[in-house]
Amino acid sequence: MPSEGLNYSLMVEDALRGVVRTALQQTGINGLSGNHHFFISFRTAAPGVEIPPYLQNTYPEEMTIVLQHQFWDLTVDEAGFAVTLSFNRIPERMKIPFAAVTSFADPSVDFGLQFRGTMTAAVAGKPLSARAHPVPPEEQPEPPLPEPAEAVGETIEDADRKSGEVVPLDAFRKKH
Repeated sequence: MPSEGLNYSLMVEDALRGVVRTALQQTGINGLSGNHHFFISFRTAAPGVEIPPYLQNTYPEEMTIVLQHQFWDLTVDEAGFAVTLSFNRIPERMKIPFAAVTSFADPSVDFGLQFRGTMTAAVAGKPLSARAHPVPPEEQPEPPLPEPAEAVGETIEDADRKSGEVVPLDAFRKKH
């Protein structure tokens, strides 16, 4: 079998998105235990993302949400997840495909994943015949770093005590 037909980097990303799916599925069923909480960054303009227009305008490229104390109606399927979060005390329903997720972190256990590639059809929840061939990771543009969230004038420690707020992930990035 020719090796040029196997994109192992993409397969690994798909498998790791499965970790995110499973963590969210278990949370949807059992809630969060202990100190677990999630920082999830996603491309707001990606196909299938459904967020309120004012959030789309404020965060036209990427946004980070926190699932910790105050989130409701978390539902997960093969293609993505939906959750209700409170923004300025207004509950807002969001739908986010796994293909749009750029990073996932659970700081309570020092766990994090970053995604750069395109998902394969199986993980995106679409039949293989409906998808074009994915662009190899080495040919994809580098994803932009998230803009600091001006709307949040607090530290990461403050954000850990709240949820449904947009926070920068720079505190979780490894410094070289």
